Amino acid sequence: MCRILPNKVKILTAVSELFTKYGVKAITMDDIAKHLSMSKKTIYQFFKDKDDVVISLVKLKISENKTLIEASVAKSKNIVEEMFGTMECMRIIFSRINPVFFYEISKYFPNAWVLFVEFKNGFILNSLKESLKKGQEEGYVRNDINIELLSMLRIEMLELAMKGELFYNEKFNLLDAQLQITEHFLHGVCTLKGHKLINKYKNINEN
Repeated sequence: MCRILPNKVKILTAVSELFTKYGVKAITMDDIAKHLSMSKKTIYQFFKDKDDVVISLVKLKISENKTLIEASVAKSKNIVEEMFGTMECMRIIFSRINPVFFYEISKYFPNAWVLFVEFKNGFILNSLKESLKKGQEEGYVRNDINIELLSMLRIEMLELAMKGELFYNEKFNLLDAQLQITEHFLHGVCTLKGHKLINKYKNINEN
């Protein structure tokens, strides 16, 4: 990941606040400058244009989320705990940003969205495959599943939920959709031993 200078971090933090409150598309460089009480000339010392601002913010968010997920995985004792930890990471991630952010990035900022796609097809995919292999060794994941195929389907479902218009209405909530998809996937790949552990963790979380 790129090294972010202190002043750049200050700008991106303000941008994140604005995007969370108003969405990405509606915010202009003038809005950012006004929010920071800073001239646009100063902002342009760090960013070429709004597209560059969005790309830099996405890079920063990916770096933060990767650190969050790695820490959660490192302290997990098994794949079930890891998945529940991932769901908690999702709660944290979505609490920090407007869910519409993902939809608008995918629709209006393709150069920034491709960074999410690369993150998904690289770090997320590889981490999931390793977790499923470990889960098989532990006896929590079925041995008859195609790890490569199911891992790819899993991350494609995550992307569908993030950028699909289906989840941007009053009927569905993006976070709830992601949590439901994650739990559904976990039930599908686990053995009876794994299901018992799922019920245990669900009871712990609900209590």
